[in-house]
Amino acid sequence: MRAERYSVKRHLAGLAGGLALALALTGCGKGSSSDSGGSDGRTIKFVAAKYDDDTQAYWTALIKDFEAANPGYKVNLEVVDWEQMDSKVKTYVQTKQVPDILNYNKFSDFARDGLVHKAQDVVSPKVLTDFLPLFRQKAQYKGAQYGLPFISSARLFFYNKDIFAKAGITRPPSTWAEVEADAKKIKQAGYIGLGLPLGAEEAQAEFQIWAMNNGGGWTDASGQWAVDQQANVDTLTYLRKLTKDKLTQPNPEATNRKDVFNQFAQGKIGMLNGAVFMRKGFIDPVDPKLNYGVAALPSKDGSTHKTLGVQDYLVAFKKGDGSNKAAVKKFLDFFYQKDNAAEFVSTEGFLSVTRSAGDVLSSDSRNAAYYKPFVDALSSAEFAPTDDPAWAAVDGAVKQRIGTAVAGGDPAKVLGEIQKTAQKGD
Repeated sequence: MRAERYSVKRHLAGLAGGLALALALTGCGKGSSSDSGGSDGRTIKFVAAKYDDDTQAYWTALIKDFEAANPGYKVNLEVVDWEQMDSKVKTYVQTKQVPDILNYNKFSDFARDGLVHKAQDVVSPKVLTDFLPLFRQKAQYKGAQYGLPFISSARLFFYNKDIFAKAGITRPPSTWAEVEADAKKIKQAGYIGLGLPLGAEEAQAEFQIWAMNNGGGWTDASGQWAVDQQANVDTLTYLRKLTKDKLTQPNPEATNRKDVFNQFAQGKIGMLNGAVFMRKGFIDPVDPKLNYGVAALPSKDGSTHKTLGVQDYLVAFKKGDGSNKAAVKKFLDFFYQKDNAAEFVSTEGFLSVTRSAGDVLSSDSRNAAYYKPFVDALSSAEFAPTDDPAWAAVDGAVKQRIGTAVAGGDPAKVLGEIQKTAQKGD
């Protein structure tokens, strides 16, 4: 963890192309908590997700600046690792000890249960209109915006060019058959063929990447839950074969994303489904000279290549006496100032969700070549159904169970159990 504050100018190179993203996308109460943010209404608690070792330093510095600019206001910060976040949030809600502000990847179940404020009540109109349309739309529940878009990411296929050369592979795979064939060549060359993270950290994203590129996904054409559809069963059957043939790292069902990302950065894995923050968060700290390429995500037939888009949110919980709302709004408006938001995105290596931060980041084009394919892909990416309150339960079930289908379990049975969770959640 770095103790010094990151200046925006120092990190502008971290995310070029923000303006291009803005231009591409411009067209595009049942319950409440009794916990209060502070008896004086000026002290709030903020629970932030840990993206990497820079997260704590960023928020500590931002909060220091906020408190200096707003005498009498105080923000108590808790940074939680993503691997513990789901259980932490569940405990917060069950014990009615929710924070005033939460950084999370879900929001609609909170909105359904009347636990969080509408976005318009906790940020200024200026902030609301600054969100890019795609992300604002994905932050709505029953036509009203509750989630505050925070960061975004797109997933593409990463491959090690040096390993490919040693294995006699001349181009990245386009079809699943080519993925399997290339993985065999890479294994023969002495490396791990394919990184396949189906551990609890983010198994839902890895599965969706493969399923949607086989014509599958979470729902059918009518929007009804269809987790157990045949295309998804076939997807897990394919991944299980790769695992059984030892073309992946050992025990994919127990391997988290960060583990294979690190192994790729160390030059041990030939190819994997990667994210926009791979370079900043994993590759550059280990080997800035790593010879790698980025390509479209392979699909079963090679004719259509879909990209997974990911968005995280900030949500503001209601408190019994309502005394926290003014302090919450003051802090959120402070964070969404263009330089502050741009600094977080560039520090962590994500894509911007606001026009103003995108403008700041696009002023330095040195990294445009790296970010351009992610920016281009995000405008037509598919997202998880986070606007459906049942998604929280489905997401948890997938994280816990999907890996068992490649570790010897029956894919149809595993997906059938998750389908029941989805229907129960509805």
